Amino acid sequence: MAGHPMDAIEVRQLRFETGALEGAETVWSRSCPDFSMFINALGVHVPHFERFLVSVMREYRGGLQDERLLADVQAIIGQEAQHAFNFLNWTAVLGRKYPGILPLDTEARRYFAKALGKGKRFKIGFTAGYETFTFLGGMIILGRFDELMGDADPRLRALWVWHQVEEVEHGSVAFDFYQAFYGQDEWYRKWMVLRAFSHIARQTFLAFRQIVKGEGFGLARRAKAWRFFVSFAWDLFRASLPVFRAGYHPRRHPICNDQQNEIAVAWRGYYASGANALALTDAAMNLLKKGGAK
Repeated sequence: MAGHPMDAIEVRQLRFETGALEGAETVWSRSCPDFSMFINALGVHVPHFERFLVSVMREYRGGLQDERLLADVQAIIGQEAQHAFNFLNWTAVLGRKYPGILPLDTEARRYFAKALGKGKRFKIGFTAGYETFTFLGGMIILGRFDELMGDADPRLRALWVWHQVEEVEHGSVAFDFYQAFYGQDEWYRKWMVLRAFSHIARQTFLAFRQIVKGEGFGLARRAKAWRFFVSFAWDLFRASLPVFRAGYHPRRHPICNDQQNEIAVAWRGYYASGANALALTDAAMNLLKKGGAK
C-alpha cells in the first residue's frame, strides 16, 4: 500500500451502466438525504469538466519533460474518462425525475466545449483550479463517510466512494501539470482557483435548486436543504484556504497526509481482491471497516 494517498494512481475499469442505476432512489443517502441531493447537483456538470481535463492534458502532454509526471497524466486521463462515462449515465437517470437539470447538462457541455477554444494558460490553469476542489471534496466526503452515506443505496454509495478515492489519488496531477508550464505564475493559479470555485458553486446551486423543486418540499424542508448546501460549500471553500499560501503543494495540504483514510485504503484492497465494487452493500461496508478483503 502506498505511503501517501497520492503515491499511486490506478485506472480501474468500472461501468455503472444506466440500466443498472435505473430504479435507484435519487435521494439515495438515508444517513443524509441533503448530501445526496447536493452531490447529485454537483455531479451534473462535473463529467463535462472531466472530459475537458482529458482533452487539455492530451493536447499538451507532449510538452512535459518529467517522465513520472507524464505517467501520472496518462493515469489521470484514464481515471477521469471512466468518471465522466459513469456520471453522465447517472445524470440521464436524474433527468427523468428532474427535467430542469437537463438544460443545465446541455449548458455545461457547451461551456466546456467553448472553453477548449481558449488559450493554453487558461485551459491548464482552469484545470488545476477545478481539481483543487474535486480532491478536497474527496477528502471531506471520505472523512465524513458515516455521516454522509453510511446508510445508502449500495449502487450510488459505490459510485461515489470510487470517485472520491480516485480524486484523492490524482489530486496533485493537475497542479503539477500547471507547474510544469507556468510554475512562475502563482497569482494566475490562485485566480483560477477562485474562478473555478465560482463556477462550481453556481452550477451546483442551479442544479440543487431544480432537485429541491422536484422533491416538492415545504418551506421548512427547503430551508433545511439549503442550510446543508451553504454549510458544505463553506466547508469546501474553507478547506481551500491553504491553496493560497506560498509554497503550497496538494501533497502537503493539512487534510491530506501520510495518515490515509481507512475507507479509502480498505476500498482499494476490496477492489484489488476482485470483489464487486459496483455495489457496496452494508455487508461490504462492514468488511471494509474491518480492513477490507484480505
